[in-house]
Amino acid sequence: MSNKKVMGRSSANSGKGIGICSVDVSLLEEVTPLAHQINCLDIHRIATVCVRKIPRLLNTRLASLYILDETNDMLHLQKSNHPYLINKIVSLNQNPPTVMALAAKIKKLIHINNIETHNQPPVKKSQRPYAGNYQTKNCVIVPLLCQDKVVGVLNLADKVGQAGFTREDIALVELLGQIVGASIGNITMFERIQHQAKTDGLTGLVNHKAFYEILEKELWRSKRYGEQISLIMVDVDNLKHVNDNFGHRAGDKVIVEISSRIRESIRQIDTAARYGGDEFAVILPNTSLTDAVVVAERMVSIVAATPVVWRKDEIPISISVGLGQYGPEDTPDDIASKSDKALYTAKQSGKNTFKVFQPNQK
Repeated sequence: MSNKKVMGRSSANSGKGIGICSVDVSLLEEVTPLAHQINCLDIHRIATVCVRKIPRLLNTRLASLYILDETNDMLHLQKSNHPYLINKIVSLNQNPPTVMALAAKIKKLIHINNIETHNQPPVKKSQRPYAGNYQTKNCVIVPLLCQDKVVGVLNLADKVGQAGFTREDIALVELLGQIVGASIGNITMFERIQHQAKTDGLTGLVNHKAFYEILEKELWRSKRYGEQISLIMVDVDNLKHVNDNFGHRAGDKVIVEISSRIRESIRQIDTAARYGGDEFAVILPNTSLTDAVVVAERMVSIVAATPVVWRKDEIPISISVGLGQYGPEDTPDDIASKSDKALYTAKQSGKNTFKVFQPNQK
């Protein structure tokens, strides 16, 4: 590879004589494709660049990439090239903090020439259970930032062939760290937007559009594996009365509380959706009608068991439920329509109950 350098005038010295800056073309030829590869929405591709190509560029033996879970302040190992075990989870709240946690907290790169003598902070041997896996005592810990928020940490260790990381190495790592951080932040933002597009803002359940997408997938799967699915339609009883007498905020609280109780009544593999204003739908994959009836009965009972407290008032709540079992020959619209007919029957029967769709029901 060519080691030519591009020469140019330095604008910082304008009017004060001519300054010359140089850029190593061979280095640019290596960094530019890496930047293109990192700039994507694929965390696995980014992680591969971080633990394979960046160490190769810096002549470094070991690398690991951790992603921050903001909910509990935990760094989770995404990928590493270590031949031995390393920590899969690192808490930012550990006391004393690990060097990785400290780098994330202060949002600054930490360069360690000798980890045994490093004192900012001192790293005890008890904090280095895998110290024997390293051939050198040097490492670089790079907090990955996006819009000044930590999204992860990149660790590089065992600089090969010289005493440690040079100033040029550190500058390059900081540059690559900025690109990696921005890309991971973009992934997080994209996933958040995708989630919001499929989620009801009030209840956190999937919305009407996502409900039909999931139902179509479940029907396809039932056709492939010869399974049946059950669908439950739910309507909140007397919500208009709540809105008229206590206000729409009280009505919203009723909807949120009922959505929570619906979630309590189903399995993790089931899907609860806010189908409309006061209507919910629940997809029960590979579920017999007998089992679906048990779920519906439990749902009606749990919702009615405890009133919703609004300010100092107790508001009794209940639901009406319609359900049925369906096969792959049914369409999503047919399924929703049939369970909705059973729901209407439950409403007509006095509410706070459930009804099963009958094939001869019109």
